[in-house]
Amino acid sequence: MKRLAALLLLAALAMCGPFAQAQTRRPLGIAFYDLDGLYDTIPALFYDDSDHTPQGRLAWNTERYRRKISRTAAVIDSMALPLVALYGVENEAVVRDLSAACRGDYTFLHSTMNAFDGLDFALLYYGDLFRPTESEQLRDCLYIEGILRRDTVGLLLSRNPRMAERFIAEHRSERPAVRLLVMGRIPSHAARRYGLSEPLRRAERAGRGNVRYPNGNWYMRDRILADTLFEVCGADVYARRFLFDERGTGPLPTYSRDRYRGGWSFSLPVFIYVR
Repeated sequence: MKRLAALLLLAALAMCGPFAQAQTRRPLGIAFYDLDGLYDTIPALFYDDSDHTPQGRLAWNTERYRRKISRTAAVIDSMALPLVALYGVENEAVVRDLSAACRGDYTFLHSTMNAFDGLDFALLYYGDLFRPTESEQLRDCLYIEGILRRDTVGLLLSRNPRMAERFIAEHRSERPAVRLLVMGRIPSHAARRYGLSEPLRRAERAGRGNVRYPNGNWYMRDRILADTLFEVCGADVYARRFLFDERGTGPLPTYSRDRYRGGWSFSLPVFIYVR
């Protein structure tokens, strides 16, 4: 019995030792994806979404909506990441449909931005890894704070580089203990100025980007900045063949000007792995 007790004690100590810490500190992936306007088909009351209705200029109907939901969910499932930040969803109902279409067991958080185009941010996440504790709606930005594993982490989702920089400056001075991740449209100099790392910089220097200009050049329009308290294990553009057009020259969008193409988005997701 004494020997058995000793073995059980050693096992318990092992669970609290380096092996257990390594297990809880496995790299964790986080992505940002601009969906290029995932609208429902119902006319809105407080902004003009008339183009994205069955009678509108783009003839946006239930079949096209369901196809975009299904295809977007397939992209998210193929990334298989526990946190996916989204921009370009019209409302909570759209996020609910998207979450339900994913195979991953995602919980979601959505915030209405009151933007002129009606487009919002949302976050899909695994509830056993991330627990939101507060969210704050800013002008063209959404800040979400929560517990990621055991750390307090702040996620800033941005579509306005100027507002993002203003928030970063205030956050770094007022809440330095909160690990910050900034995603979306961010000024390129913000990382150096506010002591953040820019993991996608290496991919950008190699000529990769997540948006392709008509002249053929790639541009890293969406970025991810990470607190230096994170150990970044990898970062890149999620560029899979099925996301590209028939010629393989760029992402296949939902529309090219007014012509329906049936694709995903004009931009590609970006992602990082942190520990």
